[in-house]
Amino acid sequence: MLRLLTIHTLLLAHVSLVSADVKFIAPAAGASIVGGTAFTVAWAETGDAPALADLSSYTLFLFSGSNTAPTQLYQLSASTFAAAGKSVSVTVPVNTGGVGTNAYFLGMLSVATAGGTVWNYSNRFTLTGMTGTFDPTVAAAVKAVSGSTGPPSVNKVAQDADPIGTSVGEGAWATPYNMQIGNTKYAPMQPVPPTTITATNLEPLWPTSAVRFASTFLPLPSQVTTLTQANTYSISSRANTAIPASSPVDEMERYLNRWKD
Repeated sequence: MLRLLTIHTLLLAHVSLVSADVKFIAPAAGASIVGGTAFTVAWAETGDAPALADLSSYTLFLFSGSNTAPTQLYQLSASTFAAAGKSVSVTVPVNTGGVGTNAYFLGMLSVATAGGTVWNYSNRFTLTGMTGTFDPTVAAAVKAVSGSTGPPSVNKVAQDADPIGTSVGEGAWATPYNMQIGNTKYAPMQPVPPTTITATNLEPLWPTSAVRFASTFLPLPSQVTTLTQANTYSISSRANTAIPASSPVDEMERYLNRWKD
């Protein structure tokens, strides 16, 4: 079973909780879904800021636990809003978690084009036929569940907006990873390897940074996700039409051939 990661506890305690951008319309509150089978997740725009047009990508997770301390169990899908539209088909492996009425709900992490994130949660539903187990803390929270309402949304678009440039492309992508703060980190575009090596004086892409080894257990990281800058280049491929080489002949092969019938 995947290791359960409890997140957002501090966010739910310290961040303004508001309704924003996305609301789930499927699965319905209190629905019963057979684990291990595909089902449709659908959402609609609420009319509150930020608009879907201002969001670039999303990641959809399966959660359990309490509304005040959601526990992430499994990543279901990740895409852009332009590509996905307003629905996606997902499947939850049966060993992801345990059994319990209204034990599960969905969480969508949306990333704004100008920086910042929004968490939206679905109503609770039941997954039947599950063969996994819950962490003791999650199991206790599931037993205490009453009703089918999920956690409130967490809108951090304003708080996490890129302070360096007017857009993510101008600021966050170019900021060294170890100097970034906030719940979302940004990785630069992956470079394309050249066909030949021509450099004679190799320089690192980023300056070196100091290292301190931990002498005690470190706290859980506060970062929720890392986004890699989208590629601006395209790649084409074609079939290899070269004739395959014949099998090599060695001493062992000649020896074995002696004993063939």
